[in-house]
Amino acid sequence: MSEQSSDNTHHITSMDQLRALYREPSQRVQEKKGGAITGAAADFLASSPFFCLATSDGAGRCDVSPRGGPTGQLKLLGGGSAVAFPDLSGNNLIDSLTNIVANAQAGLLVLVPGYDETLRIDGRAVITTDPDVLSLWAGELRTPKVAVVIEIDSAFFHCAKAFRRGSLWNPESWPDMADTAGPEMFNAIAGTDMDPTLFREALESDYAASLSEE
Repeated sequence: MSEQSSDNTHHITSMDQLRALYREPSQRVQEKKGGAITGAAADFLASSPFFCLATSDGAGRCDVSPRGGPTGQLKLLGGGSAVAFPDLSGNNLIDSLTNIVANAQAGLLVLVPGYDETLRIDGRAVITTDPDVLSLWAGELRTPKVAVVIEIDSAFFHCAKAFRRGSLWNPESWPDMADTAGPEMFNAIAGTDMDPTLFREALESDYAASLSEE
């Protein structure tokens, strides 16, 4: 922590302190959470090729993992009371999966490209090798090793303010970043000095090989 940030006299440490800074949410906002996904919410889910999975380990340390796949990768079970998705190829650290084993609580932020509103889902997750669940993606993807099923505690519509503030879907707002930006970021974080151009070539080769297997 920097010297500037070490002063904890302004830290919020109680619910009363926190709530005093914000007005109460409207009745409509308080009532926006539901326990199942049906109708237009189910259609939105089926249209999503991308979502973020939030998990935490047994000590509460958090992790957020991006998950991409063809539309339809998110499957509803139990009349909309649960959602399932396959575990596709990654870096094999399996942080999200190990977290779920230690702490079943998980959350999803479901996105549809170009659309500012999102769908948020919270619930209890399990990792399964049930053949009936793994077969849900037959003809769409290779059979995954495992799938994650989340029993939905709450599902709710999330407003567009964050996406509009960030101009996320506006190409004119996108920064012009070099192809080597990712490898350079890796070097900066890991303290390595790999050649960014060669690293990019290796990454692209790995992406192509891994995705072709799916």
